[in-house]
Amino acid sequence: MFPQQELPQEILTWDDIDKLIDHLIPQFNGEFDGLVMIPRGGLIPGGILCEAMDIRNVHTAAVHIERSGYKNIAWPIFMQFPNDSLVAGRRLLVVDNIWTKGRTIGIVKSRLEAAGAHVETAVLHFRPQSRQFSEIGPDYYGAITSNYIIYPWQSPYSFSTDYLSSPPFRPPQLD
Repeated sequence: MFPQQELPQEILTWDDIDKLIDHLIPQFNGEFDGLVMIPRGGLIPGGILCEAMDIRNVHTAAVHIERSGYKNIAWPIFMQFPNDSLVAGRRLLVVDNIWTKGRTIGIVKSRLEAAGAHVETAVLHFRPQSRQFSEIGPDYYGAITSNYIIYPWQSPYSFSTDYLSSPPFRPPQLD
């Protein structure tokens, strides 16, 4: 059992996401030159923010942190990352769905700053009791939680392997 499964679950609706975005946007201090989404969780909130704020310079930063049991191996693998020339000197917003430990978003922020970007972070949910370093957190967040959040875009299949034994979905035949 993973530690997050021990937390109370909170299942969100699309209306809940709209409210979180509506709470998040007024917090931003000025405009951003671009946005960096962290897959998978940050893709949908990042896309919504891009549309709402008319940000057209959009990137993804995919980072894999090898896990062995409950321990993280220290060196991340960058599977996808914007070229330094695309981010240098720009004010960027890095978006993910939730800040738990803060490792992934922190790694992305550090690498962007090393490339010369001015970086701020935003998440829909901030779980302060889970973070790795108590003095570090997101610049902007929609809500504080102590729950395990299930977002409306998450597949129910991600929580079990029952789908492997189920017959494939077949749409009904129309006459």
